[in-house]
Amino acid sequence: MSIATTEDTTTRALLISIRTPNVTQQEVDESLSELSRLVSTLGFSVVGSKTQRQKSTKQLSVLGSGKLEELAALTNDSELPEQNETPTDFDSVEFDQDELNELLADSDIKEQANVVVFDCELSPNQLHNVQAALGVEVYDRTRIIIEIFSKHARTRTAKLQVEIARLNYLTPRVRDENSGDRERQKGRWIGETAFEINRRRIRDKIADIKKEIKKLQKEMQGRRSGRIEQLCVALVGYTNAGKSSLMRALTDSDVLVEDKLFATLDTTVRTLQPVTQPRILISDTVGFIKKLPHDLVASFHSTLEEAKEASLLLYVVDASDQNFVSQLAVVDHVLAELNVDFSNKLLLLNKVDCLTEEQQLTLLEKYPEALQISTRDKADIAMVHQQIQLFLEKKMCSACFNIPYTASGIMGEIHNKMQVIDEQYNEDGVRLTLKASPIALERLHKMLLTSSY
Repeated sequence: MSIATTEDTTTRALLISIRTPNVTQQEVDESLSELSRLVSTLGFSVVGSKTQRQKSTKQLSVLGSGKLEELAALTNDSELPEQNETPTDFDSVEFDQDELNELLADSDIKEQANVVVFDCELSPNQLHNVQAALGVEVYDRTRIIIEIFSKHARTRTAKLQVEIARLNYLTPRVRDENSGDRERQKGRWIGETAFEINRRRIRDKIADIKKEIKKLQKEMQGRRSGRIEQLCVALVGYTNAGKSSLMRALTDSDVLVEDKLFATLDTTVRTLQPVTQPRILISDTVGFIKKLPHDLVASFHSTLEEAKEASLLLYVVDASDQNFVSQLAVVDHVLAELNVDFSNKLLLLNKVDCLTEEQQLTLLEKYPEALQISTRDKADIAMVHQQIQLFLEKKMCSACFNIPYTASGIMGEIHNKMQVIDEQYNEDGVRLTLKASPIALERLHKMLLTSSY
């Protein structure tokens, strides 16, 4: 699944969208626009896009020879297969000739493409048949997203999670890729043997990766357990909504910030700055996108546990994106699969500096409880900082404890994880009125009961 390019060759992509009866033209345009950004993130050059009406994406397996020639005119197809070489192990699809001509003859496409990208997931047979017929490499949306994840994964955990999804995608396509490359040795075909060996190798590799991921997940769970008493805020949202920029501004850290889709795949945890009492942790999570491959969602479930266990979710939305409402619905859907508590959330409408005053007023009417911010504005960041504290204070409880002077070790943990409301000194120790999470207060109570100091 490597992307084959050379210094002298640009990968020029022609995007193909299949519009089914239940999809509006606006949804098609939005999805194609997003696919164009995905393809560009991989370094491809988009030469144009085409839309074709179909009853179902499952029916699009191959085009007739004449229609293939028309499509080949838009690609760098050097030699089409002969009529009797066209694959036939699929259902034939009938196209309206006028629609097909409109699909293929677009004067806006000035340059031939050497890659075709479908804005849907193709089955192994569909992918193989279309690719064999056109003579150019064919991608589907799932492969594009997996390629981006593979490119952007940096930590060992993220790389392994992406590799699982990549291998799951690759496994059913091994036969299609190798079926035409069988060799004949000593009067027998060995292609099936090679096919079985490849499949077995992939299965074994997946099993090994799952074992390693399981070990890493235990370590991740251990780190989360160590933070269970601390107040944690998770940033969630659509890819490229500005989560990492907000993370950087809130924590005064050097986390990666790029204007790219899926620039951040690894969960990063930093302390809210200026430091509060108790200390508040901020975690940045992987962004979401429409039609996110199921295997990738499954792979990153462990990473997204940060959001599930957070005291507060900061929903970051790119308010300057005209499609942000549907993007927000995607985030809700994925988090619902994780059984995340939606009552603990604060909606942040980011990038309002790109909007007019009238647009901002419209957002205020529609989302009166949301904060309109720009991560470039220090006053907005200070406002978010304050709102985080106010929200979490409502989740904290108050309690009084008598801390002996001999329990000096406990005082460090108190100042780190709790807010000291009042201190009264007496002969035996300090009587503290504390405010913290119920879990932290309960743990302190048990420590005082069991410690001998």
